[in-house]
Amino acid sequence: MSKKPASSLDPVEALRLDNQLCFALYGATNRMTRLYRPLLDAIGLTYPQYLAMMVLWEQSPRTVGALGDALDLDSSTLTPLLKRLEAGGLVERHRDPDDERRVIVALTDKGRALREQAAEIPEKLFCALDMPLDGVITLRERLKILAK
Repeated sequence: MSKKPASSLDPVEALRLDNQLCFALYGATNRMTRLYRPLLDAIGLTYPQYLAMMVLWEQSPRTVGALGDALDLDSSTLTPLLKRLEAGGLVERHRDPDDERRVIVALTDKGRALREQAAEIPEKLFCALDMPLDGVITLRERLKILAK
């Protein structure tokens, strides 16, 4: 990739694929997905399900709205994902008795137990990245800023 930012490149260089931040992010996302897939297959989760479970391992029960906020997903995307987790016995959903419009999601015993199996995933992924820890942390923090 060129050392000069795309804004200072001539128009031909600015349109080179190698000079696109979006393409670098796209490639990195694809690699991360490929690295996660076998680790998550081993515990029976897809990547979006894994993200939802991580949020619930931090705090359960939660409303669907709070879960969606944490994951930056709307309920129309989250509902089918939660239905699959519920069918797998990992979560249960019920209406909030104080407000029937709200749905509460809670981990089941099986969902809590899955956390033990998932505990090894971050370390295995880090080893597969073959990057120094400080580089991974810096990249993560910069990407958080970009995602705002």
